[in-house]
Amino acid sequence: MRTSIATVSLSGSLTEKLTAAASAGFDGVEIFENDLLASPLTPEEIRARTADLGLTVDLYQPMRDIEAVPPQEFERNLRRAEHKFRLMNRLGTDTVLVCSSVSPHAVDDDALAAEHLHRLAESAQEHGVRVAYEALAWGRHVSTYDHAWRIVEAADHPALGTCLDSFHILARGSDPKGIEDIPGEKIFFLQLADAPLMALDVLQWSRHYRCFPGQGGLDVTGLVRHVINAGYTGPLSLEVFNDVFRQADAGPTAVDARRSLMLLQEAAGIAAPPAPVQPTGFAFAELTTPDAGAVSSLLGALGLARTARHRSKPVELWQRGDARILVTTDPVRHRDGLALAALGLESPDPAGAAARAESLLAPVLPRHRAPEDASLDAVAAPDGVEIFFCATDREGLPNWREDFPPLTGSDDGDGDRDGDGDGGRDPRGAVLRIDHLALTQPWHQFDEAALFHRTVLGLRPQESVDVADPYGLLRSRAVTNDDGRVRIALGIGPGPADDAGRAQHIALATDDVVAAARAFHDAGGRPLPVPPNYYDDLAARFEFAPGEAETYRELGILYDRDEHGTFRHFYTETVGRVFFEVVQRDGGYRGYGAQNAPVRLAAQHALRPGRR
Repeated sequence: MRTSIATVSLSGSLTEKLTAAASAGFDGVEIFENDLLASPLTPEEIRARTADLGLTVDLYQPMRDIEAVPPQEFERNLRRAEHKFRLMNRLGTDTVLVCSSVSPHAVDDDALAAEHLHRLAESAQEHGVRVAYEALAWGRHVSTYDHAWRIVEAADHPALGTCLDSFHILARGSDPKGIEDIPGEKIFFLQLADAPLMALDVLQWSRHYRCFPGQGGLDVTGLVRHVINAGYTGPLSLEVFNDVFRQADAGPTAVDARRSLMLLQEAAGIAAPPAPVQPTGFAFAELTTPDAGAVSSLLGALGLARTARHRSKPVELWQRGDARILVTTDPVRHRDGLALAALGLESPDPAGAAARAESLLAPVLPRHRAPEDASLDAVAAPDGVEIFFCATDREGLPNWREDFPPLTGSDDGDGDRDGDGDGGRDPRGAVLRIDHLALTQPWHQFDEAALFHRTVLGLRPQESVDVADPYGLLRSRAVTNDDGRVRIALGIGPGPADDAGRAQHIALATDDVVAAARAFHDAGGRPLPVPPNYYDDLAARFEFAPGEAETYRELGILYDRDEHGTFRHFYTETVGRVFFEVVQRDGGYRGYGAQNAPVRLAAQHALRPGRR
């Protein structure tokens, strides 16, 4: 189906919004009246601009407080409407949105409302315009879609139909099944928006917290199915009022918007992009740094060994067990210190995963590689992290490990020193694999990132949690694969200016966190200092074996428990923008130690320059 977006959903000038919508692949736009009024372009110039961009103007909106008002006011409304109809002819659009009245002068009289809308449609038809009547959820007398439809039906004019808005319908808890009783040809337009479930005045909820389909808690997919069953053939159009989107760059927001409509069509059975390919594990995490000295010391203290070096690039492979960390030295591009730049995901079908990502507008990244290098597909996540689809050591598929000849005499990560892969058994407390990654998102891309990881990568979202930070609240949402071998915690800092919240972290799994913490201490590692008050509270909340709590206090180990099991973990100090966590999950523990996050955040803030 054709896709459209209201200009109010994007930031910037009208020309910037049009360019962003076209670049993202939308077919049309709804032009919001305020955007037109603020534009220096004439309606004819806007019409030419949209045509040059390959866009149609699908709707002009809105006209307000038209119907069921006193006679003199209605006559003024008609004069105003006729002016707008002529304007629409210049603009090149034939459908206008009329919202149900919120005027204090409006009366509760359906017959009068139908009469007024009939006269409005009569005037519109003379100008080749159609009127789409929409029930605002906070309308003074008309606030539900079925009520609006009864008035349209009573008005009985071919130039009058209804506009359905998913937010107005679902936010009021109306049953959308009744949409199927409306003739498809009388549904003149469909506007779509999702929203998080909130106990909030519906007007404030609508004006500030709408989001794109799939990013909230409303059943937009089910509503669309009902609209299609009714016979609607017009565009799927987004009308999203959101304070964050109004401040974010229009280009990425438009891409996120169109991706949401593509996924909505997939969920509703309207379109079939390549099927999702869920990753099965972490192949590697890649760090970039201007100087590898500090991170090399840190990785060594954590028990990883430098096992290989890329045949043609300044990239080293550090490994222990199935935990693989690539360290790229780039003094020119990465002057800000250590940063997480990429992650490799094990995929049962790397080509299929890449095709899925590309079809859903994930930017495919060009790679500079030598002819003998493995051919790997990579796309960019919303936060800029590169995601590679990998098939490590699988016959018949490109193997990135072949680009890394082993270093002579290196420990290959299996516990031996000969690099032959037959290895001995790692001692207890050794790193086994990557348990999870925590990726802090740019403040305006949290919902986009959650949608991307869920739908492009095929991961399953968990509930969002809020974590207390000394300088605000952090929001976090984890996404996982079915067996928990891939866990990614997406977070957002307290505000756009907060750089501490942008630190990323890599959690490494072990079978004995106490042994791992002792080994880290003995190797000269610097754990994150945990305040003594934390351990006093821990002793009050849990019962431990004799000496157990004292061991945790000595080694800086934190503890948590859920209905499935226990979680023990410690953190390293931050290097550049990255810190590590070593974790031990027992008994099927499913969380990430969120109870301990405020203590960790406070300790990290205390170590920042100027805050000691």
